Amino acid sequence: MADHDYIRELAAFVDAKMKEVQKGTGTANPHRVAILTALTISDELYRLRKQHSSFEQMVDGTVQRLLELTDDPGLSARA
Repeated sequence: MADHDYIRELAAFVDAKMKEVQKGTGTANPHRVAILTALTISDELYRLRKQHSSFEQMVDGTVQRLLELTDDPGLSARA
């Protein structure tokens, strides 16, 4: 049942994007609207993946620095 709801949600998302693209471009050609919508969604996904990767690298670096600090023998002597 959850998969069915998820598919409906995705379909509603794509439909809304297609309407947005159609309104923005003024084209009535359904194939063109579908292709432009696919490109729009792909662009959003690509940008979000790049952003996620950047955040992941930043978090990994921060965690590494924190681990190095907790492994610092001078830190326990100060505590």
